[in-house]
Amino acid sequence: MQASHTAFNLELKHPFSISGFSRTSTPLLLLKLTYENTDGYGEASMVPYLGESYNSAEQFLSKVDWSRFSYPFDFGAIVTYLDSLEAGHPAIKAAIDIALNDINGKIQQKPCYQIYGADPLKMPVTSYTIGIDKPEIIKEKVADAKDFKVIKVKLGSANDREIIETIRSVSNVPIYIDANQGWTDRKQAIEMIYWLHDQGAVFIEQPMNKLDKEGNAWLTGRSPIPVIADEAVQRLGDIDNIRGAYHGINIKLMKSGGMYEAHQMILKARSYGMRVLIGCMSETSVATQAGITLAPLCDWADLDGPYLTTNNPFARPALVQGKYILEDLPGLGLRGLPVNLFPF
Repeated sequence: MQASHTAFNLELKHPFSISGFSRTSTPLLLLKLTYENTDGYGEASMVPYLGESYNSAEQFLSKVDWSRFSYPFDFGAIVTYLDSLEAGHPAIKAAIDIALNDINGKIQQKPCYQIYGADPLKMPVTSYTIGIDKPEIIKEKVADAKDFKVIKVKLGSANDREIIETIRSVSNVPIYIDANQGWTDRKQAIEMIYWLHDQGAVFIEQPMNKLDKEGNAWLTGRSPIPVIADEAVQRLGDIDNIRGAYHGINIKLMKSGGMYEAHQMILKARSYGMRVLIGCMSETSVATQAGITLAPLCDWADLDGPYLTTNNPFARPALVQGKYILEDLPGLGLRGLPVNLFPF
């Protein structure tokens, strides 16, 4: 196994603000693995507030013994091995997992979605995310979302109602809500949720602090729309800890450590009767395509990374009527691989 990686700074169309944080770009590590002349591509998207960086990812890669990876890949054992090297670092672990899944599909001459049992005909619509901003900028962002059938809205600030009213002044599409732990008073929160329901909200992610299990459970028991765990659940083991406190979970490959564990999370959530949203960070087409692979197994999708950025070096996944198209291509099905992005 040969490994090559490169740093890449992904620029955003607009400054992206959530409750308590704002940024204009996202540092990435793009990874290329080669196994017996078959290339696979992976990506670590490392939003700064989660603690990973290009340097930390590079240091983790230096610990990996690539000779341990022989075909057929035992993805469960690979997850265990990577976790044994060092705790945390889910984004760079995801990059490795995604690249190996790409190789696996190419060796089998099958699309990854077929290997995971995902039906392209069950692809959910994906949302276009709008961060916290001034009304005039929000209207610009809504105009940018013209190809999407649903909008995801970041809340958790003092002007939450103004944001929704601004969107509703120019669009009537359904909305997904993400409060990013921004609410602290459960009674005010449940009143807001009922108001959002009347405004066409489909679900709400992480309304209160992830450590406030009781408060989130209180909302879940009273909410007219599903309450989804986001920051409160990252990896497979977290699902047991939040069971009963939420209606469902948001899975992000950059938090789960990749496609294999994300799929295991889907299976476990389903076994508990929970709903599933698959989301993303600021990502290129590599990580987004990996998420799209699993999207038909989920209720909702928020996989808009390539549409929120200006310098994605890969071809954007095809979007038709708000849904991604899964093509019959081996592996991830990436198109438009950039020349000279990797050293070899």
